[in-house]
Amino acid sequence: MAKELGGIELLAASYHQQNFSRHCHEGYTVGVIETGAQRFYRTGSDHTAPQHSIILVNADEVHNGRSATDFGWSYRAMYPLPQQFARVHDELGGKSGDAPYFPEPVVHDKPLAELLRLTFDTLSSSDNALLRESLIYTSLARLMSRHGASRPVEKSLRPTAQLALVKQFLDDMPAADVSLDALAKLAGLSPFYLIKQFQRQYGLPPHAYQIQGRIRLAKQMIRQGSKLLEVALACGFHDQSHLNRHFKRAMGVTPGQYAREVEASRSIG
Repeated sequence: MAKELGGIELLAASYHQQNFSRHCHEGYTVGVIETGAQRFYRTGSDHTAPQHSIILVNADEVHNGRSATDFGWSYRAMYPLPQQFARVHDELGGKSGDAPYFPEPVVHDKPLAELLRLTFDTLSSSDNALLRESLIYTSLARLMSRHGASRPVEKSLRPTAQLALVKQFLDDMPAADVSLDALAKLAGLSPFYLIKQFQRQYGLPPHAYQIQGRIRLAKQMIRQGSKLLEVALACGFHDQSHLNRHFKRAMGVTPGQYAREVEASRSIG
C-alpha cells in the first residue's frame, strides 16, 4: 500500500496455475506483465496480455484471470480509486470530479510501461516523498491522456429501482446473512428473475456480488490491523479458511500475505 493520494493498493505477484474467479475491485487495475502472458475476461470477451503489455480494468468492472501460457505469468499492478484519478484530473484542469474510462483492456505502450515499472520500483524501495508523489501523478496523468476516454453511454436499460435497492442493501451490509428469498421480497421480484436481472445489470449474481463486498470489507479491516479470525467472522465468512479461499480466488494472495504486504509498505512509506 502506497500512502500517496490517501493510499493506493499495490501488488507484485507470480502465478503458475492460479485461476481468478470473476470479481471486481473498487479501484482500477493498472498492471504491467513482467513475464509470461495473462488471459482475462473484461467487457464481454477474453483478452490476452503478453509480456511488457499493460492491463487496464476500470473500477467495479467484472473480470477474471488465468495464465495464457504453460509457464504462468508475473505482473506488478496498482489499484487507484476513481476519486484518486479524479483528483489528478481536476489538477490538470479537467472537469471537476471526472474519472477516466479505459476502453482497451490491453495496451502496448513501451514508454508508459517503463514509467509504471519505475513507479512500482520507487514505491517499493524509496521513502523520498517528492519522488514517489511525482511518479504517481505523472503515471496517472499519462494514463489518462494517452488511453483514457469518456465512459460510453450504456445501451442497456438503467437498473430498475428494485435492483438498485438490492444492490444498496448488499453494499451497505455485506456481512448480513440474507437469503435469496428475502432479497426477492425486498425487491418485489421472483427469486429466479432477481438472479437473472441482477447478473445482467451488474455482471455477477447476488451471492457472488455479496462475496465481493465481504472481501472489500475484509481488506479494510486488515489494513486497520484486525486479526484474521476476527475479520472472517465480522465479514460474514464461516471461519478463517472460508475467508482464505474466497480472498485468494479474487486477490491472488491469502489474507495473511495481504496483511504482511500492508505492513511492509508501511515500513517504507
